[in-house]
Amino acid sequence: MVQATPFLLVLFLALGAHGLSVKKVLSGWDALGGWAGGCGCRLCCGTGAEFSPLQCSLTGHWVNDLGSNMTIEAVNSNGDFSGTYHTAVTATTNEIKVSPLQGSMQKGPNQKGQPTFGFTVNWSFSDSITVFTGQCFVDNDGKEVLRTMWLLRSRVESINSDWKATR
Repeated sequence: MVQATPFLLVLFLALGAHGLSVKKVLSGWDALGGWAGGCGCRLCCGTGAEFSPLQCSLTGHWVNDLGSNMTIEAVNSNGDFSGTYHTAVTATTNEIKVSPLQGSMQKGPNQKGQPTFGFTVNWSFSDSITVFTGQCFVDNDGKEVLRTMWLLRSRVESINSDWKATR
């Protein structure tokens, strides 16, 4: 049985499935470092009596507290997206390389500007793959935050070793 616990967006391959949180990098500043300038997250778009609800956009560059980087390209009209993930941590001795990701965001009317999503990272430097699922939020300070869970599957030699293949 896999246990899931909350954690910052870290692909810490030596552990089991985790809850993750990551903040977007805005204008070259790491939001985790206390960036206090204007918000690139479309907090209010309009004038006078118009008010747009808080909206979170997956598109952009995301960094976690361990230095892992993720870039998500434009989300198409179906909610599909691609990008890259460059982890700062790994359980392998192989050289870490930037790896491709493919995902999908829920585009339904009930998302209310804070959509759910999922994506897969196909690691370029190992025989494993990781799936993430989560939701994009705007926190109380107006910063975009991803809260996710992930599950990593490594290749094993036989079905007898299947028990140790998923973390």
